[in-house]
Amino acid sequence: MFRIHKIYDVNTATNQQLLSQVQAMLRIQFNELSEKDIAKLPAQLANPLKYRFHTSLLVAEDGHAKVRGFALLLHAPDLQFCFLDYICAGRGETGGGIGGALYERVREEAFQLNVLGLFMECLPDDPALSPNPDTRKQNIARLRFYERYGARPIANTAYETPVSDKDSDPPYLVFDNLGQKDKPLARDAAQAIVRAILERKYAKLCPPAYIDTVVTSINDDPLQLRAPRYHKKSSVSSSQPHKHKIALIINDGHDIHHIKERGYVESPVRIKSISKELARTDLFETIAAKKYSQSHIEQVHDPEFVSYLRKACAAIPEGESVYPYVFPLRNRARPPQDLPLRAGYYCIDTFTPLNANAYKAARAAVDCAMTGADCLLDGKPIAYALVRPPGHHAERQSFGGFCYFNSAAVAAHHLSLHGKVALLDIDYHHGNGHQDIFYQRADVYTLSLHGHPRYSYPYFSGFEDEKGEGLGKGYNRNYPLPENLDGPQYQKTLQLALHKLSAYQPKFLVLSLGLDTAKGDPTGSFQLMAEDFHRNGELIGALKLPTLVIQEGGYKTQTLGINARHFFSGLWQGMSA
Repeated sequence: MFRIHKIYDVNTATNQQLLSQVQAMLRIQFNELSEKDIAKLPAQLANPLKYRFHTSLLVAEDGHAKVRGFALLLHAPDLQFCFLDYICAGRGETGGGIGGALYERVREEAFQLNVLGLFMECLPDDPALSPNPDTRKQNIARLRFYERYGARPIANTAYETPVSDKDSDPPYLVFDNLGQKDKPLARDAAQAIVRAILERKYAKLCPPAYIDTVVTSINDDPLQLRAPRYHKKSSVSSSQPHKHKIALIINDGHDIHHIKERGYVESPVRIKSISKELARTDLFETIAAKKYSQSHIEQVHDPEFVSYLRKACAAIPEGESVYPYVFPLRNRARPPQDLPLRAGYYCIDTFTPLNANAYKAARAAVDCAMTGADCLLDGKPIAYALVRPPGHHAERQSFGGFCYFNSAAVAAHHLSLHGKVALLDIDYHHGNGHQDIFYQRADVYTLSLHGHPRYSYPYFSGFEDEKGEGLGKGYNRNYPLPENLDGPQYQKTLQLALHKLSAYQPKFLVLSLGLDTAKGDPTGSFQLMAEDFHRNGELIGALKLPTLVIQEGGYKTQTLGINARHFFSGLWQGMSA
């Protein structure tokens, strides 16, 4: 088994380990490369201005940080093309499907960038250009592989002209139109692209006169490809790559956590209201949640707290709930022995109950959030964990506000191993759990827009002067807002927060989505309407960051789904613009 994900940040320890393995594979399998060429890979990924390409590294790894293959993709946004620089399966990995999976992911990545097509070089299958039969056999195998996808050498050009008489096996320039048969490549665009490839990649090897000769040899308008040689019939693989949709991960078992007491607004109908409205759009692709180990939760929550929730919930009879009613000062040496009584030792309010299913539902919500995080690593631009119970009030050692485990924090920590994360909370209530968990960290920047704690739960946190401590100083931002705020007023503050967020230059965005900012929500005082949620989504989507959305609050079920639909419509529009 293997998974393919994109390297977003060369500075994390996890990614540095993967990069080191990729460089080792380059040394072994591309012995014509100099050590200087191999050593520049991290800089190439980090500095597109210097190397004149935006470089993406796609790594196939076994889930235990062992690289089994990789692809290096170059993107030139100014000319709207991609160039596949390297694609490589590890020694002994041929025939295991890694090469095919990598190339399909490359095509998908290029297609999402809205390019004219994907270019690459392949050594020739012509005996006049490749005299060695063994080498030519390998060349044929590669060309046959790419032809399955509709990628073939460009015809009627001088690209394969050797730069020197001593050169053997000069490469063809191969083109994959990514299934965009209605978009033939015009001659002028092809000439500009070929010039860019030769000048940006091979300026030290190719004299200007040689480059001019190759470029001016392109006369077909539109560009023509060599006739198929190895796959006479059209292949389904040559079709257009799959267009990404929003990955939707629903906590299907959430309704086991159903508190029937009157006035308990965190009810199962919330999920039904949202999912019903989302089904009216074609923006979503439903994905089943995977199971993750408890260790992920214990990386952001105190293991003693996690153990307590598990044991306490298991000890409560089915159909009963325990509400905290005694709140001792937290004397760690003498916590109450009675599990129900100890609820107040770990809780921050009197209205968040424990019952037989609270722990199970909260664990399932974390699984959904983690699945969404892995969707981003696998290349999805947006994932939405539609879960209950919510999580943003759960601190490292406490639960409350209907929240037990902080799903967004668990996912943010997981993503932080691959690059900096911004965790933006737009629930009506302050994201005290996010603040508490990341208050001394600089790799997860927490921002929260919320009702002022003078009059809004949780009352004791969310003030503007709470900005982080230690390494995290300056990496927590609170935007406490007045009552009865309308959409334009809210968006003015949201834009300020997004400006701060952008300056941080995160690789991922985790968004705690509260829909309790809506007009008429029983837990809030803001006045946002459906069109305001659309605009908020549009502003956030314009960041164009891989975005994981996790459902938090929102309790006016008559408008809950409509507002969610408008938000995601705006988010998708902003991301796609």
